[in-house]
Amino acid sequence: MSDETDPDPAQAFLDAIAAEYRDDPAIEMGTMFRSPGLRVGGKIFAFLGGDQRLIVKLPRARALEAVGTGTAHHVTMGSRTMKEWVAFPLDGDDLDGTLNTWRHAAREAHDFVAGI
Repeated sequence: MSDETDPDPAQAFLDAIAAEYRDDPAIEMGTMFRSPGLRVGGKIFAFLGGDQRLIVKLPRARALEAVGTGTAHHVTMGSRTMKEWVAFPLDGDDLDGTLNTWRHAAREAHDFVAGI
């Protein structure tokens, strides 16, 4: 019997995305609701949510588009559905596809938040 636990793919994906920003001094790891995430200029643009989801901040029209295509889901905090925050689920049957989707979503979120 092994004492090793299976690595958390969501955390591994966030770490891989963070590594892509390693040379950018404006990017840092931080937390949002006690979950690991990425900041640009002190503002969170992506973080891990419950159920192994990547939650990102996108322009409202883009967020609605991602939800409309079924790629992402609305994020509700308390009873309030957030307008610019959407969640991209981890697809355990397509980890490579999930990582690519998360990378693209994080890049879009970075570009959006860095510009506001």
